[in-house]
Amino acid sequence: MITGPQSKAARALIELSRERLSSFSGIDIRVIELFERKLETPDETVLAALQKALEDAGAVFIPENGGGLGVRLKFTRSEARRLSTLESEGGIVAYDEVP
Repeated sequence: MITGPQSKAARALIELSRERLSSFSGIDIRVIELFERKLETPDETVLAALQKALEDAGAVFIPENGGGLGVRLKFTRSEARRLSTLESEGGIVAYDEVP
């Protein structure tokens, strides 16, 4: 599950206010504030709702990997459109015969 500092960093990266996160996640703004300030830890269902809302808005959470927890942005909208275009080019489906 995410931490309060991860939530705050994700909001900053995707430029999302607490009010908007509250609206997207259905979680009270005061709960979000206390969580991000490390004053309270909500239950797992609240954390899951916050994480899903932030991920849907464009954040990717990085688990503990020896370098610490983190957060980064998903692909930009422009990159996502280009990938979608490439994936839907069509053509004959066949196996690659690369030696």
